[in-house]
Amino acid sequence: MRSKVVLRRLLKNRQARYGLAALVILVALAYIGPFFGNYEWTEKDFLSFLSPPGPDHWWGTTAIGQDMYAITLRGMQKSIVIGLLVAVISTGLAAIVGAFAGYFGGWVDRLLMSGVELLLVLPSFLIIAIVSPRLKADSSWLWFVVLLAAFSWMVTSRVVRSMTISLREREYVQAAVYMGIPRWKIIFRHIVPNMSSLLIIDATLNVSAAIIGEAALSFFGFGIQPPDVSLGTLIASGSDNASGYPWLFAFPAGLLVLLVLSVNLIGDGLRDALDPGSNS
Repeated sequence: MRSKVVLRRLLKNRQARYGLAALVILVALAYIGPFFGNYEWTEKDFLSFLSPPGPDHWWGTTAIGQDMYAITLRGMQKSIVIGLLVAVISTGLAAIVGAFAGYFGGWVDRLLMSGVELLLVLPSFLIIAIVSPRLKADSSWLWFVVLLAAFSWMVTSRVVRSMTISLREREYVQAAVYMGIPRWKIIFRHIVPNMSSLLIIDATLNVSAAIIGEAALSFFGFGIQPPDVSLGTLIASGSDNASGYPWLFAFPAGLLVLLVLSVNLIGDGLRDALDPGSNS
């Protein structure tokens, strides 16, 4: 029942509707669009180097003859997948660590929060920049996801911990304790579900943060490694020739802006829809 109320509030929010529509179009473009293109993203047209957009190459070509339409959509696919995976992993990790620390307290709380404080002071950008280029295997982008997620959950875990300390004193939690339900089950059945609003909003915002983080790292050469591409690597390679050959930069940069903006609009809409004090 509550999910229907939240969905109704979300759909009544004009900005959220725009964000949802834009995100659906972008995802459809990323995964269905390549089937309508003239070239695969790995193909090279040796008769068309740095060609402007035209009937054969809709978004132009690169310096080595790759079709910009094909490789840009491939890059957007990779950015979307990375954003979703990082958001799920980081939000899940924040929920588990924060809930266990807040519920058990004592040495468990001290140990987990000490780890959180340590990760907060580590230079995450530097660590990812050093480690990720050394992951040259086919699964290097998965390790890149793990590295991004490993430094994206600490602040949320502290919020979850504070909420758990309050929730563990509620009557339904105490009743579950008296019934002999294992404490780890209480956490997953009663504590975490009651923080779903926070976690949903956090996961949504983490998607856009991860996409931007991946793009920034890839721009400096520390993210997705060749021969694969992402929006960040395409923006980096096209930025040097943005004035002379604007299609190399404009298409990946434009899609990145639209993608992040649509996710942020949805996140803002979810925040308002899940707010009990909202009048929408």
